Amino acid sequence: MKRTTLSLFAATAALAALGGVAVLTAPSGTGSSESAGSKSRTAAKAPARLPVQRSMALCPAPTSSDVGETAYTAFTPAGGSKGAQKGAAELSSAAGSNKAEGSGTKDSKGKKDDKEKDKDKDKGGKGPAPAGTSVLSLKEPGKPATATTNRSDAPALIGSADGALAPGWTVQQTTVVAAGSGRGLHGLTCTAPDTSFWFPGASTVKGRQDYVHLTNPDSTAAVVDLELYGKDGRIKSGSGEGVTVPPRSTVPVLLSSLSDAPAEDLTVHVAARSGRIGAGLQSADDKKGGDWIPASAEPSADAVLPGIPADATSVRLVVFAPGSDDADLKLRFAGPSGAITPAGHETLHVRSGMTAAVDLGDVAKGEAGSLLLTADGRSAPVVAALRVTRGKDDKQETAFVPAVAQLGGRATVADNRPKAGTLALVASGKEAAQVKVTSSAGSEGGEPAVKTYTVKPGTTLTVEPPQPQGAKGSFAVTVEKVSGGPVHASRMLALPKDGVPMFTIQPLPDDRSSVAVPEAEQDLSMLNR
Repeated sequence: MKRTTLSLFAATAALAALGGVAVLTAPSGTGSSESAGSKSRTAAKAPARLPVQRSMALCPAPTSSDVGETAYTAFTPAGGSKGAQKGAAELSSAAGSNKAEGSGTKDSKGKKDDKEKDKDKDKGGKGPAPAGTSVLSLKEPGKPATATTNRSDAPALIGSADGALAPGWTVQQTTVVAAGSGRGLHGLTCTAPDTSFWFPGASTVKGRQDYVHLTNPDSTAAVVDLELYGKDGRIKSGSGEGVTVPPRSTVPVLLSSLSDAPAEDLTVHVAARSGRIGAGLQSADDKKGGDWIPASAEPSADAVLPGIPADATSVRLVVFAPGSDDADLKLRFAGPSGAITPAGHETLHVRSGMTAAVDLGDVAKGEAGSLLLTADGRSAPVVAALRVTRGKDDKQETAFVPAVAQLGGRATVADNRPKAGTLALVASGKEAAQVKVTSSAGSEGGEPAVKTYTVKPGTTLTVEPPQPQGAKGSFAVTVEKVSGGPVHASRMLALPKDGVPMFTIQPLPDDRSSVAVPEAEQDLSMLNR
């Protein structure tokens, strides 16, 4: 009995450490152990949601291009942790390099050649910042903070926020690559550390370079396995197993180095054997531009992929079934007025342990929308992503839309520019949903703006976020579910340049700004039994 009671204390203490508060009290009355236990059970309350006390964000090295410019934007929504201490939020450089062996920018020992050193001198730099150098600080909730760099050796960043700046803290990394392979807009919401990431939509075909970036935020080394799955199943690669990521460092891995034969459609699973990491997968195509591939939502029998732009010229769906059973899926396109089944692509069969892909062409047909995948008879969990192309010929640009978890409370995306951002809100169920959208003050001034939208069931509502009054600089957009059925969301940022429709799409899952902490009452007299 003592062991049971002590286990309860240990669990409660763990929850207190995670969420900030947990209460453990003794019942006021005395009597038999049965009546005391009954009173305790009666008095137990539903878990309370409390603001998190600490958040982390890991940003991979942005680009190796000499014609790339990166903007970092950090933001915490206002009012997320009432009464909390002011707190701090800081992004600092990680150890390691954004160049991988075999990329042509280092010698065989991993050193820069003289040409690369000269380029750094031309930029007036003194080499990459030492590990731990502060890059960006956020001072207060409700107002974004920004920093920029045009260095080709800009490091990965490790960031943390605590106190009032922790709940909902988000960091956006946006890079414009003006020319060369991967030319385009590369956008990424920096990830929280975890032990597992799924990336459908990767490739190792000629003309494409995909790198997976592994960043370790902790003081001990992490060991990671990189698993590649193609149309015939697992691709065996000893070099992808047991990759060591040193403490507070980053390691980039070229996917084509893990496979002997090129594959057009791959799913990459990043799994940490020990420790935890942040993972990002960057794609660069010689002809179709490039972007970061966001991680898919956790495997599920159904999937929602929000935010296909109206002018998409090509949409390719990539799905992987990680379980032991095959998956049969029904495909629907949820547009502004309802959901339809794409002609010729009504269903998709995905074999267990294999990646399936289908070209949906111009499925949007001039109407922005979302793709809904639902179990069609046989139910098995899947992960999924879309490769979306805009433009034609030598003016093409690519972005990726992953399956997105439904919005539980709120989500935030930073680095919005005036008249350049579009929200896609999809009500995937049979019930309408009401959503509140708040645009923050600008990074250089202005006042927030708020607007509420109703999304009809089975439809996608595509809107421009309300523009902050007198805003200067970039701003953040926070989406909150007010009522109704499930809602899934994404944001498209479009910054056309030289006739190329440069764009990037970020999913908006729940921001995990709060945690459920139960208020436990326990009969302390049981300790004497």
